[in-house]
Amino acid sequence: MIEVLSADRCISCNQCVKICPTNVFQEVENGIPVIARQSDCQTCFMCELYCPVDALYVLPNADGIEQVQESAVIENKLLGSYRERVGWGKGRKSTASDDESYIVFRRARGSN
Repeated sequence: MIEVLSADRCISCNQCVKICPTNVFQEVENGIPVIARQSDCQTCFMCELYCPVDALYVLPNADGIEQVQESAVIENKLLGSYRERVGWGKGRKSTASDDESYIVFRRARGSN
């Protein structure tokens, strides 16, 4: 679930507002967007993936979590961590070539 939108990093590009399939974010005129409907978040990571400045943090499993503190997220270098893990962004290495799921698909089609 989306937990943090860092006001210090956000550049008000509204990519999160545009990309979110469940309309979790609300655009704010002359300001940064807000997490307006957090409970609608489906943890798809699209907002974090498309944020050009790593201002977002999506918690993969929010069950039992009371509240995520932005300071802890920053301290643990979690802002934009999903985006970094998949290699999106300038200066990052794509991890797509590490994905070997194509082997399963080749075997399913009967080709080696």
